[in-house]
Amino acid sequence: MSDLSCDVSRAALLVVDPYNDFLSEGGKLHELARETITSQDCVTHMREVLAAARAAGLLVCYVPHHRWRPGDYETWHYMAPTQESVAKNHVFAAESWGGRFHPDFEPAFGELVAQEHWLSSGFANTDLDLILKRHGIERVIVIGLRANTCIDSTVRSAAELGYDVTLVTDAIAAFSQAEIDATIQLNAPSYARIRIPTAELAEALARGTKRS
Repeated sequence: MSDLSCDVSRAALLVVDPYNDFLSEGGKLHELARETITSQDCVTHMREVLAAARAAGLLVCYVPHHRWRPGDYETWHYMAPTQESVAKNHVFAAESWGGRFHPDFEPAFGELVAQEHWLSSGFANTDLDLILKRHGIERVIVIGLRANTCIDSTVRSAAELGYDVTLVTDAIAAFSQAEIDATIQLNAPSYARIRIPTAELAEALARGTKRS
């Protein structure tokens, strides 16, 4: 396993799309994601990663998908299929329960929330890269949803921008196991230098982090 010891002042946890619509019973996308949320024990693992990151002193940054608002897409010339689905179903609607973060993933004081991404990558057309660089971040640890879309795209973009990327393999979920497998087995090995389960990550952070 690659060395996970790091200067905590240069590492950040990225929590991608922890919305009720994904993670909570009754959310608009929860039934689609339920099977892998359960099989991955995703919410539990996300909580454990967040707690370990906070205990180690890592910067925590939330990376939210765009919240649907009336009129968002009315003047657009075209939309990607995912955006068409969001527009049709009012996914992550602003000012709604589904468009709020799951209660276990409410940002604490001092934690950051990036601008909302419109499609998949947390970096595309947002301030995420800017705020990470302004905090001196070189390594990102990625958790959240959806594995083969926002997680995959954010991991790729992070690597393209020069970040050292760690993917927590059991703290992600998707709409099928095939989507999880595609991300972990086929795509992430090209972009995430470290792919690691929650227990190993938490142990490594507790044992190996150091302050500059």
